[in-house]
Amino acid sequence: MSAEIPPDKIELPDLYPWDQGSDVMQLQALLRAHGFNLRIDGDFGSRTETAVRSFQHRHGLRIDGVVGKQTWSVLNTDLEPGTRLLKLGCIGTDVAELQGLLLVHGFDVDRNQVYDAATEVAVRQFQQRSRLRETGIVDDITWTFLRGRGLPTMPRKQNRWLNNPRKWW
Repeated sequence: MSAEIPPDKIELPDLYPWDQGSDVMQLQALLRAHGFNLRIDGDFGSRTETAVRSFQHRHGLRIDGVVGKQTWSVLNTDLEPGTRLLKLGCIGTDVAELQGLLLVHGFDVDRNQVYDAATEVAVRQFQQRSRLRETGIVDDITWTFLRGRGLPTMPRKQNRWLNNPRKWW
């Protein structure tokens, strides 16, 4: 098992309006997971700032448009599993849910809310075992298989007599 890293000990950078980069993309993905309609483009523009301010207001945080330690902490909690793509570097309660499901399926991972290298290896092995595309990224299909639902079956084909208007009597 990998060394456990408490999520509150992971340093996430303070983000300000007009910042750019992968940390902003992570912020936008988290905001989308919380129900905001944002494009994930890595640009902390006016729409992202508005979403941050709205999120801060909803959760009783200081409304300043800056994503600091408190905002990051709340963003990473109460995430509904399956509302965002999970990959290496993601942090949150949805990652803990993923790790719990991997444990149920017999994989040896820590349930530490951090999508670390051990979690990625377990996801890849699960995808390979389930005959899914082995990407290490947890998408809707991987969530479905982790929850034991598999792919939906196609409805049975209708009998021909239903389509023949002369057979209705």
